[in-house]
Amino acid sequence: MSTKKTPIRNQGTTAGKRAAPVKATTPIVSDPLADSEKKDLLRKRELVERVALRAGVKKKDAKPIVEVMLAELGEALAAGRSCALPPLGRIVINREKELPDGRVIILKLRQKTRLTSSLSKVHDPSLTDK
Repeated sequence: MSTKKTPIRNQGTTAGKRAAPVKATTPIVSDPLADSEKKDLLRKRELVERVALRAGVKKKDAKPIVEVMLAELGEALAAGRSCALPPLGRIVINREKELPDGRVIILKLRQKTRLTSSLSKVHDPSLTDK
């Protein structure tokens, strides 16, 4: 017994008819900090926690020191000063651009290849054997 296949016709064809206008949609703008970048972003809160842990002090004691250090570093960079801050490295400003809502500073950070050896001298309880 053979079966004959008939072509399926599209019942809703618009031949000769004008298509309905497509509704304009708002383009989806991706988050400037994608999930992969968010996990790599060091925020001040985490920096304070890490400094407190490494220095062996309470977070409430480390926070004002970290905030002052960041303010001083920001002011030095805003003034166009180069910085030599081992073990972080040497910071040299390449260019600056003034914007209506702030400033863009393009800088170069040069670090020694053996960064971990100089950091090991700092007290870090998480690195000690238990």
